[in-house]
Amino acid sequence: MSKLLALIDGSVYARSVCDHAAWIAGRTDSSIELLHILGRRETGSPPADRSGSLFFGARTALLKELSEHDAERSKLAQKRGRALLDGARQILQAAGIADITERLRFGDLVDAVVETESDASMVVIGKRGEAADFARLHLGSNLERVVRASQRPLFVAARAFQPITSMLIAFDGGTSSLKAVAEIAGNRLFNGLSCRLLMVAPDKDAARRQIDAAAHRLQAAGHTVEAILRQGHAEAEITRAVDDHHIGLLVMGAYGHSRVRNLIIGSTTEHMLRACKIPVLLYR
Repeated sequence: MSKLLALIDGSVYARSVCDHAAWIAGRTDSSIELLHILGRRETGSPPADRSGSLFFGARTALLKELSEHDAERSKLAQKRGRALLDGARQILQAAGIADITERLRFGDLVDAVVETESDASMVVIGKRGEAADFARLHLGSNLERVVRASQRPLFVAARAFQPITSMLIAFDGGTSSLKAVAEIAGNRLFNGLSCRLLMVAPDKDAARRQIDAAAHRLQAAGHTVEAILRQGHAEAEITRAVDDHHIGLLVMGAYGHSRVRNLIIGSTTEHMLRACKIPVLLYR
């Protein structure tokens, strides 16, 4: 049985992460591991000595009070984390998922994801975290860090779950999008979804050969595919295709052909993550 890693926090996206994880697990017979991270600010640390010219007795008392305050804050953060995980478990159980594990970790989110994703087939994360719930034109900073660090397919959940019956594969012929096509061909998660394969490139023989080869690979795996070659700006054409065909899931490579693809998210990928109101599945 494969395993999904679902990242849970206190944002409005937590419910959506659970619903999308349940949808994926139900189609792939996967277990789900729920992961909540307590950062350094929540777990407390030895108080810095900013007592300045306070006399020794007063300084000692102040440091003791600060230490007790941090310890209490850490306890509350742990209780809150447990409550978030319990709530997520209840959502998944109500959706019929039986194999669920929970993990509460301390430290940095990216470090925790890298350490725990090794036996996972996919990571599910919300588009924005608690600190960025209302920043609609910005991605959560943790999402960008996870995209760069994770080695697994990354399912970025939209704000709310909607039944998914169709997908659009944004194909550019690069390594990431070729991997996406190969994964889709061999993964029952995508079985039965209507599939459109879109390539935005000049209408030349090389582009035709690339998109035709990708379409044939998907058709050989049993998918019914509409291959589309368009000219223009990639972001605009992908957005138009998503809207025109009422697409439920956008699949794309995390990086394009950029020479610095190992340093930053591809510009088209970043734009689509910001703009799309549907879930986006990234392959690297």
